[in-house]
Amino acid sequence: MNILNYIELDVLSATPKYRQLAQSIINAIEAGEVKKDEILPSINELSYEFDISRDTAEKAYRHLKKLGILGSVPGKGYYVKTKEVPSDVKIFLLFNKLSTHKKIIYDAFVKTLGSKAVIDFYIYNNDFNLFKKLISNIEKKYTHFVIITHFIDGGEGAAEIINALPREKLILLDKLVPGVTGEFSAVYENFEEDIYRSLQQALERLKHYTTLKIIEPEYSYFPLEITKGFRQFCEEHGFNAKVVHHIEKEVIGRGEAYICLMEDDLVTLIDKILATKLTIGKDVGVISYNETPLKRLILQGITTFSTDFAAMGEEAARIILSGEKKKVPVPFYLQLRPSL
Repeated sequence: MNILNYIELDVLSATPKYRQLAQSIINAIEAGEVKKDEILPSINELSYEFDISRDTAEKAYRHLKKLGILGSVPGKGYYVKTKEVPSDVKIFLLFNKLSTHKKIIYDAFVKTLGSKAVIDFYIYNNDFNLFKKLISNIEKKYTHFVIITHFIDGGEGAAEIINALPREKLILLDKLVPGVTGEFSAVYENFEEDIYRSLQQALERLKHYTTLKIIEPEYSYFPLEITKGFRQFCEEHGFNAKVVHHIEKEVIGRGEAYICLMEDDLVTLIDKILATKLTIGKDVGVISYNETPLKRLILQGITTFSTDFAAMGEEAARIILSGEKKKVPVPFYLQLRPSL
């Protein structure tokens, strides 16, 4: 069989094309379609046949050479050096989106795994129907299914879809999904407890304010547990509490502290405060969800609540490498800065 017929590049996959190309070649070797010492198609041929850049084709070959699977001879090209493929860990990785923080998870996950795994990476953009399609059409070749579940609409049926996967191969990331049964692993945030505990840690500074407002877009994927933890804290400590869906319409008042879940809303909030005579950190408090390097610098520092996203990716990789089955809550930190 011609190896070119064995190569598949999935346009829906977020996995880099060079990794998909490399994995297709590995699959062909494992299936016995390519023999030891066989010369592979040239870089120009791969580029032409699959409408990819020469750099992509060459990068795939270099990757396989680094793994010890391919060798090369000047003037002749690349050949199959061994049929002993070093990795038998194949991971289906599914994220809701690739934000700054999801990229931190991904990078830590890949770095911790090293060259010990092949990863097929997909993104469903918070779209439940695409999520359902990707999982329903999934191949059973994977040794692990690592999934983050956040939806704008329709997430009620997520557990039923996930339950169709082998639970012993499942790792849920970022959040637990009610209704998923069996023995599976998870590395997750405890959203309600995390925000409640962080607000408790910030209580002395929050006492300068009478009203706490959490900015939560009307259509968002943020778990309801965040709002529950926020309301519980406000009720127990006598703060006026308000959930704000449209910050651009909100009137900013003295004695208010705002919790921003979205980066765009943070920019809008700061613009609105700066347009008044009120001082951030004195008259109006600002807390932002999820740490980024810039938040250490903006307005002398923005107070943040944040999950340790790198730890989430690292712990998920360690579960795979160790073969353990466990559920691990990830650390959640408060960084107090002058904005509060």
